[in-house]
Amino acid sequence: MAFDSVVEHLSIPGVKRLVPVEEAVGMVLPHDITEIVPGKKKGPAFKKGHVIRPEDVSRLKDLGKFNIYCLELGPEDVHENEAGLVLGQLACGPGVEADLKITEGKVAFKAATDGLFKVNKDTLYEINLLGDIMISTMHCNSVVSKGDSVAAGRAIPLVIKRDVLRRAEELLEGSGGLLRIEPWRVSRGAIVVTGREVYEGRIKDAFGPAMIKKLDSLGVEVIFFEKVPDDAALIGITIKKAVEYGAQLVLCTGGMSVDPDDVTRKGIALSGATGITYGSPVLPGAMFLVSYMGDVPVLGIPACGMYFRTTVLDLVLPRVLAGEKIGRKEIAEMGHGGFCLSCKKCHYPVCPFGK
Repeated sequence: MAFDSVVEHLSIPGVKRLVPVEEAVGMVLPHDITEIVPGKKKGPAFKKGHVIRPEDVSRLKDLGKFNIYCLELGPEDVHENEAGLVLGQLACGPGVEADLKITEGKVAFKAATDGLFKVNKDTLYEINLLGDIMISTMHCNSVVSKGDSVAAGRAIPLVIKRDVLRRAEELLEGSGGLLRIEPWRVSRGAIVVTGREVYEGRIKDAFGPAMIKKLDSLGVEVIFFEKVPDDAALIGITIKKAVEYGAQLVLCTGGMSVDPDDVTRKGIALSGATGITYGSPVLPGAMFLVSYMGDVPVLGIPACGMYFRTTVLDLVLPRVLAGEKIGRKEIAEMGHGGFCLSCKKCHYPVCPFGK
C-alpha cells in the first residue's frame, strides 16, 4: 500500500504525507523523537525543528522511525507543544508554577512554596474526559515543599483539534486555578498532655515528644507545653491559657476514650471550644476530636497517636495548618482510604492511607 494511502487510514490530524526516512534528508522534524534506554534514560534524541542529515538516517531507524510525518496544520489544528503551553499558562493557581519550556508536548508543574497541594478534582475530571489532552496530578491534600513536582500535562496525539483546546481553556479559566498550594498559616502550637499518671510522674510522658516531633516536621514551634491531671475544669483552663499565650493550634493528648477517668473531651468543651466533632472513620484514630476556640483549632488526640507512627492526625494536621476548617463532613469523607494497613515498615505518605 502506498504511503499516502496509509495516511488516509491513520486519521492523524495535520498529517498529509509519510516520507520514508531515506528520502527525508533535508526535512525539518515536526516533533521531538524520543529515545528510551530502559533503566537509564527517556528523552528526545532529536528535537522538533532538527534538519535531518544523512548520518541521522541509521539512528532514526534504530529508534523505530522508518517514516517521517509531513505536517500541514490548518487553522483548526494545534501542535502538541502549543497545547502544552496553553495548559501550562492556565492550570496554575496560587503557589504553583509551570515550566514553559515544553518538551515532547509535555508541561511540568512544580510547587512554588511549601504547603498543602490542592486540585480542583471536578475540573480535572472534565479536562481528562476531553480525550486528546490530559493532566495528571499527585493526590489532593499532599504535603509539598518548594520545588516539588506536583503535576504534568500534555496533548496526547501530535496534533489536536482547536475546539478541544478551546474547551480545555474554558474549563481552566473557570476553575479559579486548577492546581494550587495553600501555604502554612499556623506557626505557633501548644501541647496539653492529660493524665494523672503522667502528671504525677508515675510513667514517662511519651505523648509530648511524639507531638513535638510531628509539629516540628511541619514548621510549627511549640510555644506552650503543660501536663495536667484528669480534671476537666483544669484541662479547660489550661487550653484557654494556651490560646491566650498566643498558640494558633492546641493539641490535647490522651483521655479521649469512654473510660470514666478520661475527661479530656469534657475539658475541651469546658474551655469554650465550639464546633466539636468527636469520632472519625479512620483507623488508627476513631476517637479523634476536632473543635475550635474562635479560629484556633483544638484537637483531641487519642492514645493511638502515642504508639502508631501514622494516624488520623497525619491526615488532619496539614489541612488545619493550611487554614482549612475541618468539621463533620470533612471527617466523614476520610473513611474511604482511612484504613491503615499497618505495614511492618511504614512508608507514609507513599502509601494508600488517606488516599
